[in-house]
Amino acid sequence: MLLTAQWLEIHFENLYLVAYKSPLMNLSPLWQAEPEFVENSRMYQFMQWVNQHHGFQFVKYDELWQWSVDNIEDFWEAIWRFFAVKSHTPYQKVLTRPEKGMIGSRWFEGATLNYAEHVFRNANPRSPAIVFQSEAKALTNISWSELERRVNALANWMRSAGIEKGDRVVAYLPNIPEAVVAFLAANSLGAIWSSCSPDFGTASVVDRFQQIEPKLLIAADGYRYNGKAYNRLQEVEALEEALPSLENVLLVPYLNPDALPLSIPKSSVWAEALSDSAGSLSFTPVEFDHPLWVLYSSGTTGKPKAITHSVGGNLIEHLKALGLHHDCKPGQRLFWYSTTGWMMWNFCVAAMLHGTTMVIYDGSAGYPDLSVLWDFAQKAKIQHFGGGASFYINCMKQEMAFPAGAFPELLSIGSTGSPLPPEAFAWIYQGVKKDVWLASISGGTDVCSGFVGGSPFLPVYAGEIQCRMLGCKVEAFDEVGKPVIDQVGEMVITEPMPSMPVFFWNDPDNARYHSSYFEHYEGLWRHGDWIRISDEGTIVIFGRSDATLNRGGVRIGTSEVYRGVDAVPEVADSLVVSIEKADGSYYMPLFVVLRPGERLTEALQKSIKSSLRTQFSPRHVPDEVIVAPEIPYTISGKKMEAPVKKILMGVEPARAISKDAMKNPDAINFFIQFANE
Repeated sequence: MLLTAQWLEIHFENLYLVAYKSPLMNLSPLWQAEPEFVENSRMYQFMQWVNQHHGFQFVKYDELWQWSVDNIEDFWEAIWRFFAVKSHTPYQKVLTRPEKGMIGSRWFEGATLNYAEHVFRNANPRSPAIVFQSEAKALTNISWSELERRVNALANWMRSAGIEKGDRVVAYLPNIPEAVVAFLAANSLGAIWSSCSPDFGTASVVDRFQQIEPKLLIAADGYRYNGKAYNRLQEVEALEEALPSLENVLLVPYLNPDALPLSIPKSSVWAEALSDSAGSLSFTPVEFDHPLWVLYSSGTTGKPKAITHSVGGNLIEHLKALGLHHDCKPGQRLFWYSTTGWMMWNFCVAAMLHGTTMVIYDGSAGYPDLSVLWDFAQKAKIQHFGGGASFYINCMKQEMAFPAGAFPELLSIGSTGSPLPPEAFAWIYQGVKKDVWLASISGGTDVCSGFVGGSPFLPVYAGEIQCRMLGCKVEAFDEVGKPVIDQVGEMVITEPMPSMPVFFWNDPDNARYHSSYFEHYEGLWRHGDWIRISDEGTIVIFGRSDATLNRGGVRIGTSEVYRGVDAVPEVADSLVVSIEKADGSYYMPLFVVLRPGERLTEALQKSIKSSLRTQFSPRHVPDEVIVAPEIPYTISGKKMEAPVKKILMGVEPARAISKDAMKNPDAINFFIQFANE
C-alpha cells in the first residue's frame, strides 16, 4: 500500500498540476453562484433551518458538513424533519449502532413508510411527471394524474396476480416510462424491485435475477439502439425457463405495439394489465429497513453481489442528495442519461420525490450524432442535465460548441461514472454554457447515491469535485490508515449512512458484505477509489484502486468477461484489466492464452468480441486482444489482475507484485515486457 500510494503521487503529478495550477483557470473558479442563487437554494434553506432549531450560526458549507458528520444522528433527524418525512408509525430512536463496525446499523426503528407515497405526495399538476423521448418516438409528456392512473391500474393487476409485500418484481426493460410505472406500482404494494436493461445477455441477467427468486418478470419485446431494433423475445423466454420462481410474465410491446402474449403460461400484455384503474392508489407502509430494491455489483469475483437497499435509507438519502446537493425543486426537470441497469436510473426516479419532472431518453447518446442529447435538452427544457464523464469527453474531442443562449433553462450539469478531467470542465464552460453549475459526483451502486458531489454554496474548479456530501464522513487514508489532506489516499467512509446496504441477498452471515467493504480497515468502509482531499475540501478522484473494470462510466466485472471468453473454444485462459488514463479515457486490453495449435486470427478476434457482446453487453468488449504465454496466478489460484494493472500503469514490478505469492512466478515476465514496450 505504501509503495502504491507513493507511486500515485508521482504518476498523477501532471494531472494534479493541471487540476490545481492550470494557466487556463489560474487558480480561479470556473463558476461561483450569485448570492441570489445561493439564497434561493434548498441547501441555504436547510442551513437556516438547522441554525434556527439547533442554535447555530453556520454561514459556510464546511461548517454545516462538519456538524453533519460529527453529529450524524442529529443531522439525519434534521433531514427527516426538514423534508417532513411521512411515517405511519413513529420511530423510537434515530440510530442503533452494532457493537462494532457498521453492518447491522439500524436507523429510525419503529418507523413505517412507503417510497412511492412520497413520490406522489409532491405531485405537481402544473408540470409533467415524466418527459420522454426515444430514437423512434417524439417528445411526449405524462402528467402526474396520468402517471397515478397507470400506477394504480398496474398495482391492481399485480395485486390480482398475487404480488404482496416482500415479493420480488424484476424488469428487463429499456429506459421507458413503463419501467417507472412498474417500479412505483410494485413499491406501492411493498414489493421489492430489481431491473436490468435488455442489452444485457441472458446469462448476465440470470446471474442477477436468479439470486432473488422473483415472482413477476416484466419484460420488453426488444429495444432500439444506434438506429437498429433488437428483438429480445427469445431472451425473455429463456429468462422464464431459467427463473423457476416466476409465476407471471408481463410483456411490454415496445418494438411491436401489436405483440401478443408469449407462449408462456400466465403471460400477459401491458395493455391488459393497465385496463383496470378502479379505486384510488393506496400505499402499503413497510419498516424503515424493508428492502426497496436490489442492485448488483459488477461481478469481479464471481456472480454479481445482490446489494439490497432499504426503503427508508434510500428515501432519506435521496431527499438529501437530490433536494440539497442538486437543488431539485417542484416544476423543474432533471435528466440523466442512463439505462435501467445502472443506479443512476434509480437516482433519477428519486427526483420525483421533490415534485421534479423525471426526463427520460431511450437510445444511443451518439445516434445520429453526439448532438442528440443536447438537442433533447433544448426541446425538453431541462434545468438539470446529467451524463457520464465519457460522454462529455467525447463531446470535447469532437470540439462541439453551442451559441450563447442555446440553453436558457439549464441551471446545472451533472457528471459521474468516472473522473471528469480538467479539460472537460473547461470545455463545458466554453462550449456549452459559461454560467452553469457543474456538479461532478461520485458514489455508486453501493449506496445508490453519491459520497462526494456538488453544493450551490461553493465554487467550481477545473478537475475538482466541490465537496464531501452532508452526512458522508469521507476521508483519504494514507499507507498506515490515517486520514490525510492534500495527499492521494484510499477513499474511506468512517461513519455509517442510512443508504448503506441493509444486506446482500443470500448472504446470511454478511460474509460477502463484510469482505466487500470492511476487510481492509476493520469496521470502516473502504470504497476502492484513490482520492485527494484539498485543504479547501474539494476532491480529486484518480480512479479505482481495485481490479474493477470501468467502461463508459459503468463498472463491469472481470468474471463476466471471463465467462464470455471461456465460451470461445480456441481460448484456454484469459485476463482483463482496465487502465485509467490521465485524459479521462480508459484502455481495456484482454490477454488470452490460446490452445495448442491455435492462432489469433481476425476471425478469432471477432468470435471473442461477438461472444462478449452477445452474452453480456457491448461494454464487455475489450479495446485490444493480445496473446500471452501464461496468465499469472496467486498461490491460492486467483488471477492477478490488480498487480498486472499496476504494472501496466507504470508501477515498478517489485512494488506491484510479490513473486513469492505466485503459483507461476515466471508468468509475470510477459506483462513486464509488454508494459515496457
